[in-house]
Amino acid sequence: MQDFRQINVAVIGAGWVGGIRANACAASAFVDQLHIAETRPERAAEIAAETGAVGVTGDWRTLLDNPEIDAIIIASTPESARFPIVRAALQAGKHVMVEKPIAPTPAEADEAIALADAGSLKLTVGYTRRFDPKYAYINKAIKSGAIGEPVTCLVSRNITREIGTKIKGRSKMSPAAMGGTHSIDFLLWCLQPRLPVTVYSQQSGKLYNRVSETPDHQWIMVTMDDGTTITAGSGWILPLGYPQYSQSWIEVIGTDGALTVDDTHRDIRVNTVEHSIRYPLSSMPGEPVDHVFAGAMVDETKHFIEAVALDRPVLVTAREARLVMDVTMAADRSAETGEAVRLR
Repeated sequence: MQDFRQINVAVIGAGWVGGIRANACAASAFVDQLHIAETRPERAAEIAAETGAVGVTGDWRTLLDNPEIDAIIIASTPESARFPIVRAALQAGKHVMVEKPIAPTPAEADEAIALADAGSLKLTVGYTRRFDPKYAYINKAIKSGAIGEPVTCLVSRNITREIGTKIKGRSKMSPAAMGGTHSIDFLLWCLQPRLPVTVYSQQSGKLYNRVSETPDHQWIMVTMDDGTTITAGSGWILPLGYPQYSQSWIEVIGTDGALTVDDTHRDIRVNTVEHSIRYPLSSMPGEPVDHVFAGAMVDETKHFIEAVALDRPVLVTAREARLVMDVTMAADRSAETGEAVRLR
């Protein structure tokens, strides 16, 4: 039987996503002490009460100075400000899980990878879709040859403007870098060991561009080194509805079959006088539902904890996340220039 040891974990940023991560840590038998860094005092007190955290601070640096903390989960916003925390945590000898993207630039991503390698540390990125059973099934089916050789793959993913407004208000990151990155990571994972060769992308906007530089949606087309094509669309202007609503449609066509996945969360529908029709299990990361969670983010968090506690490999490697960055950054360049971008 593999040796079992408890670890101490810190969560930096206890908002919507960080709160889910913190609660997952608190519920894990592998976690002894949970520490929280949150700059909003009211939210810090709230999450501390929910999780029983042994330490709460407004300054994340104090967590890195604590030699008893083994692992750090970084969920702070804005996204563009996370890398200094990643660097400092790795330099302090902590295992790190960070919400995407891994870093603002390829050079900084390479720096993080080098630090993790030098310290024999686990470094992973929050690509939650890999932990969803529907998506895991597609990955297994493609890699097992169940539909023959893949020919073309499509993921169309849209979220409500409630989420889009939050994102555009705190970051200038494109739909490719924010939502599309999940689809690109998922498809590159399914198609391993194939590698992306060329990227073409277009953006458009009729809503958010009235008040910001943020486009409403972005489509990305990628050609792999064996000729397989990927098409990933990402938008964030669905009408307001159920909080945090996210929907996706997936089609994978192969030489011997096809996979079609309806991930629009229409299996449970609640219709009330006050709110009309709502889809209660449609939140992308997975809100709490009584004693369980609706999405895969809790399983993803537990996977990271167990990888540290049991010294197992992480499912999402930093080098895979670096490749996703190459594709999404190429997509933004393509959207700006109108030309395809060649990666290799």
